Formats: sequence, structure tokens, C-alpha cells
Amino acid sequence: MPEFSVNPHRFDPYKSFKFRVKWDGRYVAGVSKISGLRRATDVVEQRDGGDPNFTRKSPGVTRYEPLVLQRGVTHDTEFEDWARKVLRHGAGLGSEVALKNFRKDIIVELNNEAGQLVLAYKVYRCWVSEYQALSDLDANGSTVAIESIKLENEGWERDVEVKEPVEPS
Repeated sequence: MPEFSVNPHRFDPYKSFKFRVKWDGRYVAGVSKISGLRRATDVVEQRDGGDPNFTRKSPGVTRYEPLVLQRGVTHDTEFEDWARKVLRHGAGLGSEVALKNFRKDIIVELNNEAGQLVLAYKVYRCWVSEYQALSDLDANGSTVAIESIKLENEGWERDVEVKEPVEPS
């Protein structure tokens, strides 16, 4: 079976440099790096007293690793605005956290070299656990200033409605 059913002439896997992130129904500006989507399930070992000298293994609790999004520093305040919902510095007692809307579902989209959408993942109930407003500054360097957010989440799944597109020739 070919790896690409719609484009059997394609042999190369998709590249990791064309992607977009969407939340609140719109694309987030300037995201240049996203950590991988990872999950891990604990192994529960169990042995009955009368069993031979081996254990049985079954799945336990599943954890979803946080995502880290990075982008160059600009005047767009999307990262900071979301981070502020988890902790509003200087807010009055009881209003430090915006419990009503600090979680968001996000979508991570992967595009092929032609810019066509090829994969999408829905990441559920994300919230900002870490915010970096500005990366290290170095007068001897020539890099871009970076801001980042670390998103805790409660799971993700592939969007099965996104199908392999017919690639242009």
C-alpha cells in the first residue's frame, strides 16, 4: 500500500516547517516553533499470588505533555493576553484568575510544500502554565527576540475530516 493514497507518486514525508496554529477561530500570528504532540500511558503491573513468576501489564493513567509555542516578539499581544487570564498581576482578591475563559481548544495544522492543508490536530482544554515575554538578550548575537507560552492540555486527536489533498503537478 502506498504511503500517500491520493498522491502515490509522492515518496517524501511531509516537512515540519509549514504549519499554523488557530484559536478562537483565527490564526495566531508569527508562531515559528511548536513542540511535538506527545502522550504517555502508565503501565500498571499486577500479579496474582498463584501466578507463575511473571506479571501482567495493563494500561493506566494517560498524560498529555504540554505544548510550547514560540514566536518572534512583535506588538501582537495574543500570548500575553491568554497568559494574563491565568494570573492577572495586581488584580483584587478573588479576581486574579479568569476561571470562566482561561481554557481554549486550539488547532495545529500542517501544510505540504505547496501550502495545502494535509493534517490537523485538535488540542483540548489548553491553558497557559508558563509565559516568557522576552528571551535572553545578547548584544553580541544576531538572533530574534522570542516570546513563548507553555500550554497544558487535556488531550488531542487528529482531525479525520482533513483528507490528503491532490497535490499540484
